[in-house]
Amino acid sequence: MDEPRVEHFETLIVGGGPVGLAASIELSRHEISSLLVEKHPDTSLFPKARLISTRTMEILRSWGVQDEVERAGMPREDVLAVGVGTSLSAGDYLRKAAAIAADAAQSPTYTYLCSQDLLEVIMRRVAESAADVRFGATMTDLRIERDGVEATVVSGGVATRVRARYLIAADGGRSTIRERLGIAVEGPPPLGHMVSIMFDADFGFLPPGRRAALSFVRSTPGGAIEAVDNRRRWIMQTGYDPARGGSAADFTEDYCLAAVRSAIGIPGHPVEIVGVMPWLQQAVVAAEFARDPVYLAGDAAHVATPQGGFGMNCGIQDAHNLAWKLAAVLRGEAGPRLLDTYAEERRPIAQRTVKESLANAMITVEMMAGRLSMHEAIERQAGRRGSEGLVLGFHYDSAAVIPDGTPEPAPADPYRTYVPTARPGHRAPHVWVAPGVSALDLLGPEFTLLTAAGSGWANAPGVKVVEIDSAEWAEAYGVGAEGAVLVRPDGHVGWRTRGGDHADLEKALDVILSRS
Repeated sequence: MDEPRVEHFETLIVGGGPVGLAASIELSRHEISSLLVEKHPDTSLFPKARLISTRTMEILRSWGVQDEVERAGMPREDVLAVGVGTSLSAGDYLRKAAAIAADAAQSPTYTYLCSQDLLEVIMRRVAESAADVRFGATMTDLRIERDGVEATVVSGGVATRVRARYLIAADGGRSTIRERLGIAVEGPPPLGHMVSIMFDADFGFLPPGRRAALSFVRSTPGGAIEAVDNRRRWIMQTGYDPARGGSAADFTEDYCLAAVRSAIGIPGHPVEIVGVMPWLQQAVVAAEFARDPVYLAGDAAHVATPQGGFGMNCGIQDAHNLAWKLAAVLRGEAGPRLLDTYAEERRPIAQRTVKESLANAMITVEMMAGRLSMHEAIERQAGRRGSEGLVLGFHYDSAAVIPDGTPEPAPADPYRTYVPTARPGHRAPHVWVAPGVSALDLLGPEFTLLTAAGSGWANAPGVKVVEIDSAEWAEAYGVGAEGAVLVRPDGHVGWRTRGGDHADLEKALDVILSRS
């Protein structure tokens, strides 16, 4: 029997959902070779996630696909509308929408709803344009060594041995790679056994005041109705209790039709069941995010409840954080210690994100149990729909960030309220520097030094230098006429100075890249 052929890549990615695809795209932007393997033959047919956070939209903008994603998604004005009621048709139904204008100045883009099945198609095309992406390919064996990994990948009945320096495990909440490494997850027991019922129905009979991207209904069984395309395609999220004899097998077509019609509030309303997907609602974080040469990302590293739409976004930002660090080490530009900062930076963010998703889920539990009035429920649900403090205001504290002694912003509501700052560790803030051009648009896959025009930093070595002639920018970034801000490839500030020389910049890069 012939030996399987051997292929070499710098990075192997296991899992072709949004997180794995994001890792592939980012590694290609850094000119790192990768192979992505996904056991399913195609992208997701089920819209598991829908909400794309402002920060993730900024990443999509940097890939040049923001407009395409927005065309595929729902109108922005419908994104944050939420409703509660006994049913969609009940007299007690209440609807409230978050004020988009309040957050408009914080980014060149904004939170959007585009279902995962549509988003993955766009991301797959971008990934395949620059990297080796193989759907219908299964990793059947894995050997982990000190200097890399060797895996057996089977596609179309043909086995291939793949050798790579690093492996990114983006293989989901039931990650076999995480289990192989013996890494435990930490968090409460499962919150519930859930079922997503995707259905087709005409909601045209509902007046505008009863149309929402998300509605919680206390019908029988209770649950949530989510807009997929806001026209005919919807999902009902409901559940069952095994302790009371319930199981996923209960969700026959007749049962699903009755559940959906009860949620709508009109017996006999025309409904077509498109698909049914059982899942487990959890809020857990892996005890470790990495065991070199393997790095966990997305649901393999953390599983949030769907309440708030944080899971996919947190995972994409894992990939965004990890890719540039792998690239710097692979190119010999950074010391291996830089890779330790992946877990140092992302695990605390995952812990906070999962905790906030759990808080959101508890509001729904209280409502379904009848412990909140409809008015109390709508106020609390709508109040948690805006989460810019969480998705934009987080910051990193690691060896890849050089503190400048300035205090961290302390808003009264750190979940809802984002305070722009160029303090090291934080995402570089958005400022319009030219018509249609954000300061974020000036960043790329390299280190970028942002500075005022004529500051003296124009010929700084080892970085892309961008001079900005804008008093508003200088004020927002906290630098004077001679200052500069060093932004890492993931858009987070690594170093800031109000004055210095090229030697100071070189020392900063040495520290951030673990070269000293």
